[in-house]
Amino acid sequence: MSIANDPPAQKRIGRPADAAKRAGIVEAASKSFFEDGFAGTSIEQVAADAGVSKVTIYNHFGDKRGLFAAAVERECERMGGYFSLEKTPPGTIAQRLAAIAQAMVEFLSRPEMIQFDRRIAAETAQDPAIGEAFLEAGPWRMKADFSAWLARAAAHGELRIADPDLAAEQFVALAKGMGDLERRFGAQPSAEDNERRLKGAVELFLASYGVD
Repeated sequence: MSIANDPPAQKRIGRPADAAKRAGIVEAASKSFFEDGFAGTSIEQVAADAGVSKVTIYNHFGDKRGLFAAAVERECERMGGYFSLEKTPPGTIAQRLAAIAQAMVEFLSRPEMIQFDRRIAAETAQDPAIGEAFLEAGPWRMKADFSAWLARAAAHGELRIADPDLAAEQFVALAKGMGDLERRFGAQPSAEDNERRLKGAVELFLASYGVD
């Protein structure tokens, strides 16, 4: 049987090799950006840590900003594994919203997430585009996912929502409350405060968007 039309073996293995190389670069960059910040991270050091050339990094990501965006996206996806709408347990709409609120607070309370937020905030003070890259890769994406979740619940008759994007913002704000601000500045809300806040968030949300 002729194999004249088969792609060369080198091309068949090229894509996985490129993907693995890219993943290695992003992992090295993520570690450096996370620990040393944007200004303290150099393309040369990332290239050395990943075992590639600077040219390879530029070919994959264009510039340092593109590399940073990829690193932020990786961190958000990794951390997002702790907060997934797909893992919401079955139950009434109130029970599912309570589970989402609880998972959200636990996710935001993780020490590495607090540290990551502080680092991004510090970098954004020097370069606002860094904050925008973070928002696009993480919070805005999560908001879109939750908005779609609420829209599906409304389509199934469990909620009455005309603007899922606004409702998503309101629910997150209710669930976070002052607790999120307190954690950012070193205080730790009590379990009782968290429980009271989350219970109130679900009740108030359903008072506005629930189905009678």
